[in-house]
Amino acid sequence: MDGDRAPVMADVARIAGVSHQTVSRVLNNHPNVRPVTRDRVLAAVRELGYRPNAAARTLATRRTRTLGVVSFNTTLYGPACMLYGIEQAARQHEYFVTVAAVGALDRRSVLDAVDRLRDQGVEGIVVIAPQTAAIGALANVPSDIPLVAVGCGTHVTLASVAVDNEAGAELATSYLLDLGHHTVHHLVGPRSWLDAREREAGWRGTLEKRGAPVPAPLSGGDWTARTGYELGRRIAADPEVTAVFCANDHMALGLLRALEKAGRRVPEDISVVGFDDMPETEYFGPSLTTVHQDFDELGRRALRALIEIVGDPDAGLPPTDETPHIVIQPSLVVRTSATRPRGAGRP
Repeated sequence: MDGDRAPVMADVARIAGVSHQTVSRVLNNHPNVRPVTRDRVLAAVRELGYRPNAAARTLATRRTRTLGVVSFNTTLYGPACMLYGIEQAARQHEYFVTVAAVGALDRRSVLDAVDRLRDQGVEGIVVIAPQTAAIGALANVPSDIPLVAVGCGTHVTLASVAVDNEAGAELATSYLLDLGHHTVHHLVGPRSWLDAREREAGWRGTLEKRGAPVPAPLSGGDWTARTGYELGRRIAADPEVTAVFCANDHMALGLLRALEKAGRRVPEDISVVGFDDMPETEYFGPSLTTVHQDFDELGRRALRALIEIVGDPDAGLPPTDETPHIVIQPSLVVRTSATRPRGAGRP
């Protein structure tokens, strides 16, 4: 082989002592290849440092094996983790991922991002769509491009993968009621987000089902610790509050700080439960009881659902016309930020 050029498939075939077609079958994970032959081909690939030519493969198969992702604000913990899960799943399934990041999930931004991805020849698109505006925009996407929405709530008609936010809110609220709290107050996330709406609905529905008073929820502008702190100052000033469910862990962090500055002890005076289970919550002061949702799994399931819609002959997956609606159940992680209120009996 000429040392000045990159190795090609014919070089792999020559060193392995097999045909060009056999090398192609091995690289495409075709099942009808003997293990000893497969090992010989892969050894030749490693020896030569051969890398398949993606452009040539696209011409031969008429498939790009590239999937698009429309992503929003990846500095937020949830969307960033979902994007990571999507990328990892794509690698496992031997797909490429191209990302179109948008500054806002309005109709024009989302449709422009979809058009950019279509121009790059993607076979399907995952949209991280946590806001109501994004769901409205996706209704206008041409039907000829397979699409899956992730993090979009559980009540959309699109192909979707979502955590059961209402069930998670019920876990948090029920836990506090079971500890003996008369009621549970709620710091609400931004209502333009489907997650915030569903968590509020789960909190409210649990209180009503249990016959507990429903306090007015406290809402702020965003998901940040600053919002939690500002709302937390109002909580700290109300001596009747003994338990608070926060719509996410960042808001819970702000609340903890506000309570500390006001001299209200957690959990002795006020119990606090969050939502998300960020890695840092174990190290809050005190460590935060919270609802765990598996963001990596959301990303993986979304990518898998998209591949099933697109169809993958190499993996034995024919295209499907079914519209998947995958709901992932959350779980409660009990730490030290919640306890029984003073004077309460056994839970």
